[in-house]
Amino acid sequence: MGVDLTIFETLIPSRFLSFTIPHPTLPSVVLRVAVLDSPSQPTDSSQVAAIFVPENRESDWVFSTEFGHLQLLLSSPGISRLILIGKNPPDSLLVSYNKVIARENHFLEHISDRLRPLLIALSLKVPVGERIYDVPILDYEDNLISSVVLEKCVGSFVGEMLVEDVEIATDIELGVNCRKREFRRRLRFKRMPNLIQTEIRILPQTESTSDHSRMLTEVDFRPHIGDLVHPYLIPMVAGLSLLGFHIEDKIQNGVKPKALCLGVGGGALLSFLKARLDFEVFGIEMDAEVLRIARQYFALQDCGFKIFVGDAIEILQRLACHSRSSDLVPNKVELDLFKNSTHFGTQFDVIMVDLDSCDARSGISTPPLEFIERHILLAASSILCDFGILILNVIPPSRSFYDALINLFREFFHELYEIDVGNGENFVLVAKRVPVFSAISNTQNNFLEKLKNVLSGKYLDSIKKI
Repeated sequence: MGVDLTIFETLIPSRFLSFTIPHPTLPSVVLRVAVLDSPSQPTDSSQVAAIFVPENRESDWVFSTEFGHLQLLLSSPGISRLILIGKNPPDSLLVSYNKVIARENHFLEHISDRLRPLLIALSLKVPVGERIYDVPILDYEDNLISSVVLEKCVGSFVGEMLVEDVEIATDIELGVNCRKREFRRRLRFKRMPNLIQTEIRILPQTESTSDHSRMLTEVDFRPHIGDLVHPYLIPMVAGLSLLGFHIEDKIQNGVKPKALCLGVGGGALLSFLKARLDFEVFGIEMDAEVLRIARQYFALQDCGFKIFVGDAIEILQRLACHSRSSDLVPNKVELDLFKNSTHFGTQFDVIMVDLDSCDARSGISTPPLEFIERHILLAASSILCDFGILILNVIPPSRSFYDALINLFREFFHELYEIDVGNGENFVLVAKRVPVFSAISNTQNNFLEKLKNVLSGKYLDSIKKI
């Protein structure tokens, strides 16, 4: 091993070390041990825990990168040092993974007793007279049943990313030893490997997937963009109900509502707004390679809305400047924005923000800290129409962070609403410029009826004013 274990006696914030050891009973197998200390300052109650990496997922960025390791640690309350132990991963991502086969072959649980002395040696130093008897081994469980990587590529801004088809577990059971098979296509970035950037439903070309013996690699799929499956996108769209009267007013006057989407990813949100709700949609994406992936794998079409490559926050600021001064010379992206909108001006009915952080070390995955600055929120408010709303996906690292975020938004918006996504992570924040007044009654509001028909009612009913 060649590692001085005494260096682990103290907790050093953000320290990350990895090394290899021989398998206790299989000389031909090498194990990788990775140790990460929390970014937070140590306390008297600092706790150490371990996770055994699932068999055949050793190359997954969730387990093989420092950023993935960090997110596992941050999602384990009360843990200050997290130890990962698994087979030494190969140089490249595995082509496929199958949970059933992995469980049959997984051997780490069978040698956990042999690994406990190592785990204790990697624990923090305790006062004289005390002794560490055990280190808890946390269960890692997600809904992934099988996966196959379709492409791994590099974007000029987002870095390494991969597209994968997956089969996930569902709550629907069809009978004894039988389940409904649910297939998704996902886009993930290496810089935030635990965060699924885009997810859409995919359908088999034939009905042969009812045969559970067939592997994921043996099935051909086609994208299905009629539904939103990403956990937070449905409540984001549900937030449009707060704009329902204003949108119905526009529709009755022959004007399409306009949405500006900051962050495109695979384009699931943009496609839904256009295809199911008939919005005029504008999207801004930093990385051209992400758009190439969206068009090739996620059925993003170039007709029906406009997508521009550039820094969403910078373009947001320049659009705000245009709304205040006609003397500002627009750049090419802004000229295209003006030229390609039938009723553009500089006003949007809704701005939908789905941007992630570039640095997982901050502990904040979304929104990026760059967006939640006062001058940015002022810019966003200034390009909304009078009754416009801002809808923001938030994964707060702490309650204090979320409370501070809400207080900041109150400086620029008249009313705030919250939708709990229900996954223990995400909240959707909806900010109104001004209260909405309309003479249209509920029975006359065709847009709200359409929204109810295409979304789950539980999110429409769970919007809470804060």
